[in-house]
Amino acid sequence: MVRSAFLVSALILAAGCASAAAQTPPTSPPVAPSALPPHPPVEVFEVVNVFPHDPEAFTQGLIYVDGRMFESTGRYPSTVREVRLEDGEILARTTLDLSLFGEGLTEIEGRLYSLTWQGGQGFIWDRDDLTDPIGTFRYEGEGWGLTDNDDQLILSDGTPVIRFLDPETFEVTRQVTVTFRGQPVSRLNELEWVNGQILANIWLQDLIVRIDPETGDVVGVIDLTDVFPAAQRARPRDDVLNGIAWDEDGQRLFVTGKDWPHLFEIRLVPAEPAAP
Repeated sequence: MVRSAFLVSALILAAGCASAAAQTPPTSPPVAPSALPPHPPVEVFEVVNVFPHDPEAFTQGLIYVDGRMFESTGRYPSTVREVRLEDGEILARTTLDLSLFGEGLTEIEGRLYSLTWQGGQGFIWDRDDLTDPIGTFRYEGEGWGLTDNDDQLILSDGTPVIRFLDPETFEVTRQVTVTFRGQPVSRLNELEWVNGQILANIWLQDLIVRIDPETGDVVGVIDLTDVFPAAQRARPRDDVLNGIAWDEDGQRLFVTGKDWPHLFEIRLVPAEPAAP
Protein backbone atom coordinates (compact mmCIF):
# COMPACT_ATOMS: atom_id res chain seq x y z
CA MET A 1 0.00 0.00 0.00
CA VAL A 2 2.93 2.34 0.62
CA ARG A 3 4.09 1.80 -2.97
CA SER A 4 0.61 2.58 -4.30
CA ALA A 5 0.23 5.73 -2.24
CA PHE A 6 3.62 7.01 -3.41
CA LEU A 7 2.86 6.14 -7.03
CA VAL A 8 -0.48 7.89 -7.01
CA SER A 9 0.78 11.03 -5.28
CA ALA A 10 3.80 11.38 -7.53
CA LEU A 11 2.15 10.67 -10.87
CA ILE A 12 -1.31 12.18 -10.59
CA LEU A 13 -0.19 15.37 -8.90
CA ALA A 14 2.63 15.78 -11.39
CA ALA A 15 0.25 15.31 -14.34
CA GLY A 16 -2.33 17.68 -12.94
CA CYS A 17 0.09 20.44 -12.03
CA ALA A 18 1.97 20.14 -15.32
CA SER A 19 -1.25 20.36 -17.30
CA ALA A 20 -2.50 23.35 -15.37
CA ALA A 21 0.79 25.14 -15.80
CA ALA A 22 0.86 24.41 -19.54
CA GLN A 23 -2.65 25.68 -20.17
CA THR A 24 -2.99 28.80 -18.04
CA PRO A 25 -0.93 30.72 -15.50
CA PRO A 26 -1.91 30.03 -11.88
CA THR A 27 -4.60 32.33 -10.55
CA SER A 28 -4.03 31.47 -6.90
CA PRO A 29 -1.14 30.18 -4.81
CA PRO A 30 -0.66 26.41 -4.46
CA VAL A 31 -2.58 24.63 -1.75
CA ALA A 32 -0.48 24.21 1.38
CA PRO A 33 0.16 20.54 2.30
CA SER A 34 -1.56 21.02 5.64
CA ALA A 35 -4.72 22.20 3.85
CA LEU A 36 -4.94 19.35 1.35
CA PRO A 37 -8.02 17.11 1.45
CA PRO A 38 -7.48 13.56 2.71
CA HIS A 39 -5.68 11.17 0.37
CA PRO A 40 -8.27 9.00 -1.44
CA PRO A 41 -8.06 5.28 -0.68
CA VAL A 42 -5.98 3.14 -3.02
CA GLU A 43 -7.44 -0.15 -4.24
CA VAL A 44 -5.57 -3.14 -5.59
CA PHE A 45 -7.02 -6.05 -7.52
CA GLU A 46 -7.22 -9.78 -8.08
CA VAL A 47 -7.47 -11.30 -11.56
CA VAL A 48 -10.61 -13.44 -11.86
CA ASN A 49 -10.36 -14.39 -15.55
CA VAL A 50 -8.10 -13.72 -18.51
CA PHE A 51 -9.63 -13.57 -22.01
CA PRO A 52 -7.99 -13.24 -25.44
CA HIS A 53 -7.85 -9.74 -26.91
CA ASP A 54 -6.85 -8.65 -30.40
CA PRO A 55 -3.18 -7.57 -30.04
CA GLU A 56 -3.69 -5.14 -32.93
CA ALA A 57 -6.68 -3.39 -31.32
CA PHE A 58 -5.52 0.05 -30.18
CA THR A 59 -8.32 0.21 -27.62
CA GLN A 60 -10.04 3.54 -27.09
CA GLY A 61 -13.49 2.55 -25.85
CA LEU A 62 -14.82 -0.65 -24.30
CA ILE A 63 -18.35 -1.48 -23.14
CA TYR A 64 -20.26 -4.58 -22.04
CA VAL A 65 -24.03 -4.41 -22.42
CA ASP A 66 -26.68 -7.14 -22.38
CA GLY A 67 -24.06 -9.86 -22.55
CA ARG A 68 -22.23 -8.30 -25.51
CA MET A 69 -18.83 -6.61 -25.73
CA PHE A 70 -18.24 -3.64 -28.03
CA GLU A 71 -14.95 -1.87 -28.65
CA SER A 72 -13.68 1.17 -30.53
CA THR A 73 -10.08 1.37 -31.70
CA GLY A 74 -7.80 4.19 -32.78
CA ARG A 75 -4.95 4.80 -35.19
CA TYR A 76 -5.44 4.58 -38.95
CA PRO A 77 -7.63 2.84 -39.82
CA SER A 78 -9.86 3.04 -36.75
CA THR A 79 -12.75 0.67 -36.10
CA VAL A 80 -15.96 0.11 -34.17
CA ARG A 81 -16.53 -3.56 -33.49
CA GLU A 82 -18.38 -6.22 -31.55
CA VAL A 83 -16.19 -8.93 -30.06
CA ARG A 84 -16.97 -12.16 -28.28
CA LEU A 85 -15.68 -11.99 -24.73
CA GLU A 86 -14.82 -15.67 -24.36
CA ASP A 87 -12.39 -15.97 -27.27
CA GLY A 88 -11.90 -12.44 -28.57
CA GLU A 89 -13.39 -13.22 -31.99
CA ILE A 90 -14.53 -10.17 -33.93
CA LEU A 91 -18.23 -10.67 -34.67
CA ALA A 92 -18.82 -7.41 -36.53
CA ARG A 93 -16.59 -4.53 -37.51
CA THR A 94 -16.72 -1.31 -39.46
CA THR A 95 -13.81 0.90 -40.42
CA LEU A 96 -13.88 4.68 -40.13
CA ASP A 97 -12.70 6.97 -42.88
CA LEU A 98 -8.90 6.98 -42.97
CA SER A 99 -8.87 10.66 -42.02
CA LEU A 100 -10.48 9.91 -38.63
CA PHE A 101 -8.84 8.61 -35.45
CA GLY A 102 -11.39 6.70 -33.36
CA GLU A 103 -11.82 7.33 -29.64
CA GLY A 104 -14.36 6.60 -26.88
CA LEU A 105 -17.54 4.52 -27.09
CA THR A 106 -20.75 4.11 -25.09
CA GLU A 107 -24.34 2.85 -25.48
CA ILE A 108 -27.79 4.22 -24.65
CA GLU A 109 -30.99 2.32 -25.49
CA GLY A 110 -29.52 0.22 -28.26
CA ARG A 111 -27.55 3.02 -29.90
CA LEU A 112 -23.77 3.18 -29.79
CA TYR A 113 -22.06 6.56 -29.69
CA SER A 114 -18.42 6.89 -30.73
CA LEU A 115 -15.95 9.78 -30.78
CA THR A 116 -13.07 10.83 -32.96
CA TRP A 117 -9.93 12.40 -31.60
CA GLN A 118 -9.43 15.73 -33.36
CA GLY A 119 -12.22 15.69 -35.87
CA GLY A 120 -14.89 17.05 -33.52
CA GLN A 121 -17.21 14.47 -35.06
CA GLY A 122 -19.08 11.65 -33.39
CA PHE A 123 -21.04 8.76 -34.85
CA ILE A 124 -24.23 6.99 -33.82
CA TRP A 125 -24.61 3.28 -34.59
CA ASP A 126 -27.31 0.65 -34.36
CA ARG A 127 -25.63 -1.88 -32.10
CA ASP A 128 -27.22 -4.71 -34.11
CA ASP A 129 -25.88 -3.43 -37.43
CA LEU A 130 -22.48 -1.76 -37.50
CA THR A 131 -22.35 -1.58 -41.30
CA ASP A 132 -22.91 2.19 -41.45
CA PRO A 133 -23.59 4.89 -38.87
CA ILE A 134 -27.22 5.90 -38.45
CA GLY A 135 -26.31 9.45 -37.44
CA THR A 136 -23.55 11.89 -36.60
CA PHE A 137 -23.01 14.64 -34.04
CA ARG A 138 -20.53 17.43 -33.34
CA TYR A 139 -18.72 18.62 -30.22
CA GLU A 140 -16.11 21.23 -29.42
CA GLY A 141 -12.48 20.33 -28.88
CA GLU A 142 -10.99 16.86 -28.82
CA GLY A 143 -12.74 13.60 -28.03
CA TRP A 144 -10.99 11.09 -25.72
CA GLY A 145 -13.28 9.01 -23.53
CA LEU A 146 -17.05 8.51 -23.51
CA THR A 147 -19.54 6.95 -21.11
CA ASP A 148 -23.09 7.67 -19.95
CA ASN A 149 -25.34 7.63 -16.89
CA ASP A 150 -28.37 6.41 -18.92
CA ASP A 151 -29.56 10.01 -19.35
CA GLN A 152 -26.48 11.92 -20.53
CA LEU A 153 -23.31 11.31 -22.49
CA ILE A 154 -20.16 11.98 -20.46
CA LEU A 155 -17.10 13.06 -22.44
CA SER A 156 -13.42 13.55 -21.62
CA ASP A 157 -11.04 15.50 -23.85
CA GLY A 158 -7.62 15.14 -22.23
CA THR A 159 -8.08 18.14 -19.95
CA PRO A 160 -9.29 18.04 -16.33
CA VAL A 161 -12.81 18.96 -17.52
CA ILE A 162 -15.50 16.33 -18.07
CA ARG A 163 -18.57 17.42 -20.02
CA PHE A 164 -22.14 16.09 -19.81
CA LEU A 165 -24.05 16.16 -23.11
CA ASP A 166 -27.71 15.69 -23.98
CA PRO A 167 -27.82 12.50 -26.16
CA GLU A 168 -30.44 14.01 -28.47
CA THR A 169 -29.23 17.60 -28.97
CA PHE A 170 -25.58 17.02 -27.95
CA GLU A 171 -25.59 20.33 -26.12
CA VAL A 172 -23.40 20.55 -23.01
CA THR A 173 -25.70 20.50 -20.00
CA ARG A 174 -22.98 20.87 -17.38
CA GLN A 175 -19.32 20.17 -16.71
CA VAL A 176 -17.05 19.38 -13.78
CA THR A 177 -13.32 19.80 -13.23
CA VAL A 178 -11.66 16.64 -11.90
CA THR A 179 -9.33 17.24 -8.97
CA PHE A 180 -7.10 15.08 -6.82
CA ARG A 181 -6.51 16.63 -3.39
CA GLY A 182 -7.29 20.04 -4.79
CA GLN A 183 -5.13 19.74 -7.92
CA PRO A 184 -6.54 19.33 -11.45
CA VAL A 185 -6.12 15.91 -13.07
CA SER A 186 -5.44 15.91 -16.80
CA ARG A 187 -5.08 13.11 -19.38
CA LEU A 188 -8.44 11.60 -18.42
CA ASN A 189 -8.97 9.03 -21.12
CA GLU A 190 -11.37 6.05 -21.36
CA LEU A 191 -14.41 6.43 -19.10
CA GLU A 192 -16.92 4.03 -17.56
CA TRP A 193 -19.97 4.67 -15.36
CA VAL A 194 -19.89 2.20 -12.46
CA ASN A 195 -22.42 2.25 -9.63
CA GLY A 196 -22.87 6.02 -9.64
CA GLN A 197 -19.22 6.93 -10.15
CA ILE A 198 -17.10 7.68 -13.19
CA LEU A 199 -14.05 5.46 -13.62
CA ALA A 200 -11.33 6.98 -15.79
CA ASN A 201 -8.05 5.73 -17.17
CA ILE A 202 -5.24 8.26 -16.94
CA TRP A 203 -3.27 8.18 -20.18
CA LEU A 204 0.30 6.88 -19.74
CA GLN A 205 -0.37 5.67 -16.20
CA ASP A 206 -1.47 2.25 -14.99
CA LEU A 207 -4.10 3.85 -12.80
CA ILE A 208 -7.85 4.26 -12.81
CA VAL A 209 -9.42 7.03 -10.77
CA ARG A 210 -12.90 6.99 -9.24
CA ILE A 211 -14.60 10.34 -9.77
CA ASP A 212 -17.59 11.81 -7.96
CA PRO A 213 -19.73 12.99 -10.90
CA GLU A 214 -21.25 15.83 -8.91
CA THR A 215 -18.08 17.44 -7.56
CA GLY A 216 -15.32 16.09 -9.81
CA ASP A 217 -13.37 14.96 -6.74
CA VAL A 218 -11.21 11.86 -7.09
CA VAL A 219 -12.59 9.65 -4.32
CA GLY A 220 -10.51 6.54 -4.98
CA VAL A 221 -7.64 5.22 -7.04
CA ILE A 222 -7.20 1.73 -8.51
CA ASP A 223 -3.55 0.69 -8.92
CA LEU A 224 -3.27 -1.65 -11.93
CA THR A 225 0.51 -1.52 -12.23
CA ASP A 226 0.87 -5.29 -12.21
CA VAL A 227 -2.14 -6.42 -14.25
CA PHE A 228 -0.02 -6.59 -17.45
CA PRO A 229 3.51 -5.40 -16.62
CA ALA A 230 5.13 -2.92 -19.00
CA ALA A 231 8.05 -5.29 -19.54
CA GLN A 232 5.67 -7.73 -21.28
CA ARG A 233 4.26 -5.15 -23.71
CA ALA A 234 5.55 -4.90 -27.26
CA ARG A 235 5.76 -1.08 -27.11
CA PRO A 236 5.64 -0.01 -23.45
CA ARG A 237 5.40 3.71 -24.33
CA ASP A 238 2.32 3.27 -26.53
CA ASP A 239 0.68 0.04 -25.34
CA VAL A 240 -0.77 1.55 -22.19
CA LEU A 241 -3.71 0.67 -19.99
CA ASN A 242 -6.92 1.87 -21.66
CA GLY A 243 -10.27 0.16 -21.70
CA ILE A 244 -12.81 -0.28 -18.88
CA ALA A 245 -16.04 -2.24 -19.26
CA TRP A 246 -18.65 -2.88 -16.59
CA ASP A 247 -21.12 -5.75 -16.57
CA GLU A 248 -23.88 -4.16 -14.53
CA ASP A 249 -25.98 -7.32 -14.28
CA GLY A 250 -23.08 -9.54 -13.21
CA GLN A 251 -21.19 -6.80 -11.35
CA ARG A 252 -18.03 -7.70 -13.26
CA LEU A 253 -15.22 -5.29 -14.15
CA PHE A 254 -13.08 -5.77 -17.27
CA VAL A 255 -9.91 -3.92 -18.22
CA THR A 256 -7.48 -4.04 -21.11
CA GLY A 257 -5.01 -1.81 -22.94
CA LYS A 258 -3.91 -0.59 -26.33
CA ASP A 259 -2.65 -3.57 -28.37
CA TRP A 260 -2.78 -5.85 -25.34
CA PRO A 261 -3.17 -9.58 -26.11
CA HIS A 262 -5.31 -10.05 -22.99
CA LEU A 263 -8.51 -8.67 -21.50
CA PHE A 264 -8.78 -9.11 -17.74
CA GLU A 265 -11.76 -9.59 -15.48
CA ILE A 266 -10.66 -8.24 -12.13
CA ARG A 267 -12.05 -8.07 -8.64
CA LEU A 268 -11.15 -5.06 -6.55
CA VAL A 269 -9.75 -5.65 -3.10
CA PRO A 270 -11.46 -3.49 -0.45
CA ALA A 271 -9.72 -0.16 -0.27
CA GLU A 272 -7.53 0.85 2.63
CA PRO A 273 -6.79 4.43 3.62
CA ALA A 274 -3.69 5.70 1.85
CA ALA A 275 -0.82 7.44 3.58
CA PRO A 276 -1.29 11.22 4.00
